[in-house]
Parts: sequence; structure tokens; C-alpha cells
Amino acid sequence: MPFSPEPTHSHGQPQRTAILLCNLGTPDEPTPQAVRRYLAEFLWDRRVIEIPRFIWWFILHGIILRFRPAQSAAKYASIWTPEGSPLKLWTEKQAKLLQGWLGQRNHQVKVRWAMRYGSTSIASQLDALKADGVTRVLVLPLYPQYSGTSTASVLDAVYTWAAQTRAVPELRFVNRYHDHPGYIAALASSVRRHWKDHGRPDQLVMSFHGVPERTLHLGDPYHCECLKTGRLLAEQLGLTKDQYTLTFQSRLGRAKWLEPYTEPTLIAMGKAGVQRVDVVCPGFTSDCLETLEEINMEARHAFLNAGGKAFHYIPCLNDDPEWITALCQVAEQHLSGWPTQTAPDTQALEASRTAALAKGAPR
Repeated sequence: MPFSPEPTHSHGQPQRTAILLCNLGTPDEPTPQAVRRYLAEFLWDRRVIEIPRFIWWFILHGIILRFRPAQSAAKYASIWTPEGSPLKLWTEKQAKLLQGWLGQRNHQVKVRWAMRYGSTSIASQLDALKADGVTRVLVLPLYPQYSGTSTASVLDAVYTWAAQTRAVPELRFVNRYHDHPGYIAALASSVRRHWKDHGRPDQLVMSFHGVPERTLHLGDPYHCECLKTGRLLAEQLGLTKDQYTLTFQSRLGRAKWLEPYTEPTLIAMGKAGVQRVDVVCPGFTSDCLETLEEINMEARHAFLNAGGKAFHYIPCLNDDPEWITALCQVAEQHLSGWPTQTAPDTQALEASRTAALAKGAPR
């Protein structure tokens, strides 16, 4: 396979640094056709589904992509905004805010955003950064907890692009920030603000995205990092162990996933006489289908139908200033050593080049 064409380059061109914020992805529209395209890419990723390919191909194309797109499209339609997908809107806004915050800190860094699945793709944004003359890229997934099913898949996409690129820029990756003090503090502040306005619940439920349990036994650190995030958040809020519950949502298929499961836990709470629950989703940095529909609609309905009296969903961090500050702190930490705060002296570079050429070829 030939390498992709390189953008025009001129000697003495200044070195430029960029950050690529990466999120999961979203269909372009809340329609069965758009959802089918999105799911076909998402669910074919071997990081997401580890079933042998020949077996999974028949399941995916013979069953899932025949029936699931219409069901999922209706769910997407229930949370879609006039401007489009909430996940895309929040991710784009986070990139703009990160760019502004870094600019205030005198960092000359370009910030772009990309989606692992669907548009706008990681490869297309890396191409755009190269066309802008970027020579260093910090890849920052918007997943606080590392998982092979999410973070590593982003890295796969970057490596695949690099394998087709002749002049690969310097690359750095942020694998995790599940215990970063700024991230934990931002989560705690969002919960406290909600409690200040609405009072405290009988139980705080921290719901994380689920993954198959076998990934834990195979060495994926995701489960442990979720537990640590939950513990640190509870400590910040001054909660005892009986005042909060950590659960996992979004199961697919019949295999055993990380437990306890969110919706069955909420149903059990309702039946046991728990009057009010507040649910926060610390693993999601932007509101999306899994938070707005699965939690704030489906889980709410399940809890209230089971006898619960009040269900409060605490929104994701989204564009919360404390979260953007924490994101910038994570970025600054991983940009360390790259000269982002001093513009290269282009005149000095050109003078050096001219002097070198004037000496002629070595003898």
C-alpha cells in the first residue's frame, strides 16, 4: 500500500504542536441508515468485540444490523438536539475551551477533536493537522479510565494512520487520568452543586460503562480504575460506604459483564424502599446516548416503577469550567518538554540555513 501524499514542506518551517481530543463517536443522523453505518464500524472493532471474526461477522450482519439500527435510531432521536448529536456538540465545545485555556497560559498549541467511529475520523484530523504544519501531536482520549475497548482502540486508529504516513509526527498518548485531582474535584463540585439546589439523596449511584467481565481476568485495568475513581469521589464528598453504590451499564449480548448492573440495582433499591437516588456517570465526560437516554430515561423509569419516589440525574462534566481546567492540567502535564510556550525564531532558522548552504558540501 503506498503512503499518503505529504503536504508541501518548506525548509525552516517552524515546529508546531497540537492536541487531538478523541471521543467514541456518534451517528451523523438519528436514522436507521446512519445508525447502521455507525454500528457496523463500531461493533466490528476487535477491541470492542473479541469473538472470533468469522463467527461475529454472521452475528453482526445476520442479526444485529438487521434489527438494532431501528431501535437505536429511535433512542438517538429522543436525545437529538436542533444542532445535532449532544456528544459531538460537547466534544467540539471542549476542544474550543481547551484551546482558549491553553492560549491564556501562553501555549501555542492547536486543538482539534475527533471521533473513533463515524465522522469526524481520527485519520482525517491527523491529516488536517499535518497540512497545518503540525509536527508534534498529543492524543488525549476523553476516557478517564483506561480500557482496551476504548483507549486502546483510539491508539489503534492513530497507529493505523501512522502506518500509512511517510513523515510521522512525534506522538504522545494520554492513557488515563482516572485519579487526577482536578478531575475528581470537578466531579465532586458538580455533585455538590446539585445537592445544594435539590438536597441530598438516600443513595448516590455512580454508573460507569460496562465491559465484559472476562476482560478484567485477562488484565484490563478498567474495573480497578473505575473503583478508584468512585472511592476518591466518595472521599471528596465525605460519603460512607453505605451512602453510595458503584454500578456498570450498557451490556451487550448474553455474556457476563462487570457487576453490579445499573438498572437491576436501581430496581432492587426501589423495591427495598429507597425513596430517592441520584445518579452520576463519572466515566462519561460528555452527555450522550448512554447518559441522556439509558440513564435519565430508561433507568429513571425502572427505578420509579419499582417503587422509588424521586430520581435525579446529575449531568456529565460537559463544559464545566473546573473540568476544562482539569483537562488543561492533564494536557500540560503530557506536553511537558515540548516547546509550546516560545515561538521559534523563523529569521534565526533561515539565517542558520543560509549559512549552512553557503559553506557548501562537505569535502
